[in-house]
Amino acid sequence: MKLTAPVPGGPCWIELSTSDVPAAKSFYERLFGWRCETDPREEAGGYTMAHLGESRVAALSPVYQPGQPPAWTVSFATGDVDSSAGKVTAAGGSLLVGPMDIFDQGRFAVAADPSGAVFSLWQGRAFAGSDLFNDPGALGWAELVTRDAGPALTFYPAVFGWTVSASESYPQWGVDGADFGGVLTMDEKFPPEVPPHWLPYFVVADVDASAEAAKGAGGELLMPPTTIPQGPRIAVVRDPQGAVFGVHCLEG
Repeated sequence: MKLTAPVPGGPCWIELSTSDVPAAKSFYERLFGWRCETDPREEAGGYTMAHLGESRVAALSPVYQPGQPPAWTVSFATGDVDSSAGKVTAAGGSLLVGPMDIFDQGRFAVAADPSGAVFSLWQGRAFAGSDLFNDPGALGWAELVTRDAGPALTFYPAVFGWTVSASESYPQWGVDGADFGGVLTMDEKFPPEVPPHWLPYFVVADVDASAEAAKGAGGELLMPPTTIPQGPRIAVVRDPQGAVFGVHCLEG
């Protein structure tokens, strides 16, 4: 990810909805060295902010409704959530929540693209988003995993104005040419029940060591450490509650 701060259209925040916040805190603190602080206000609903030093990098919260599977959600910045929400529906997507205000922090909505992949819109006010990108423990890449890339390559540029690389095998998303993510088309290796989704990748200093640490903390490796040709070394992990994320090393 070449972006170093929240910019309109770019990923600005990453949030885990989980069935067990204390257990998830323990897992990610062990894996990434996060320091997690839960908002004590009742109206905050157990919202927990994860820090690297003093930098805010992610959040954890209870699942919003019974039966909701634990999952990471990527938020994209916008200067006007209501306008962006209109672009979502005009382009064939759907609104799942909002738009609505979150205290004085900002305004947000939860949406889904035409395939059903869920993401959030965030209009920052007091809180713009993550303080850190591309450092170990912080977000480094955002990948759309989908069955058919074609509709996505039309939908997201219409909503956010993203640039798209010319690669047919792995198109990459960008804001003004600064790439921050890509599109992976699911093949027969993916079980048919896996829905389209956004997969966040966190930067780590050593993918192999982080994969072992994730296993030792109760996680499951869905993809063992693998070096992508002309790309980074990556692994994909399912945490103990079932949320999936990736880790990668910027040095390859």
